[in-house]
Amino acid sequence: MTGAPTLFDAACACLDAQRIEDKLERTFAAAGAFARGALAIPDDASAPTPIAMPGRPPRPRLVHPRELPRRGFGTDAGRAAFIHAVAHIEFNAIDLAWDAVYRFRGLPREYYADWVSVANDEARHFAMLRGRLRELGHEYGDFDAHHGLWEMAEKTAYSGLARMALVPRVLEARGLDVTPGMIAKLRALGDDATVAILETILREEVAHVAAGSRWFRWWCEREGVEPRDTFHALLREHASGVLHGPFNLEARGEAGFDMEELAMLCAADAARGPG
Repeated sequence: MTGAPTLFDAACACLDAQRIEDKLERTFAAAGAFARGALAIPDDASAPTPIAMPGRPPRPRLVHPRELPRRGFGTDAGRAAFIHAVAHIEFNAIDLAWDAVYRFRGLPREYYADWVSVANDEARHFAMLRGRLRELGHEYGDFDAHHGLWEMAEKTAYSGLARMALVPRVLEARGLDVTPGMIAKLRALGDDATVAILETILREEVAHVAAGSRWFRWWCEREGVEPRDTFHALLREHASGVLHGPFNLEARGEAGFDMEELAMLCAADAARGPG
């Protein structure tokens, strides 16, 4: 690296970090530097050297989702496994946000500002969940996890439009649907500490999905395609079976889904039927 570090250099360093502490510290430092105007955004819009796999710690062991055991919330171990699963999502979300910065070039500064902010939020979310795991006698890596989130990053590496459609508006938006139910179960068990963390995450994830909605429509306008039809086509191609109800229509509306899109999701879910 020569000269002053750029935003893309910082994003690459965050993606490459293998140790948990390094990824968090680099993320917080890069977000702060970008906010101060200390990281330039180069004008070069050429495609970067691809990152096939971000740095990650040796644990957790990554397995197929079908290999992950189902655990209830009735025991401390069950709640710890659930918190670990959410922490794993947030850890991967740090890399997904930085990859959205690193991979797609020549875009408005506001685009990069949104995804740097998301990376910072995801790192903070992970740190809160990791702290809660430790209170329950566990550490991130104690339970197996899956690799599905980064697989979607690989599938959408060819297109910023597809990335915005399928990562924030599908994978992250799924959290808007399921988190309220998890909060209710944990509150009934008296786990107010975990509830407080999940309420923070839910509130801030609405803004993350909204950023995806905003930049998805921006890309559609730039490429001259109709957003709803394009979103539906991408769902059929890449995310068949991922989306199913019930949907948190209020949160999705706040996150940039319009009434026609919500009606489409509900109709597709009804047509799919139970099972």
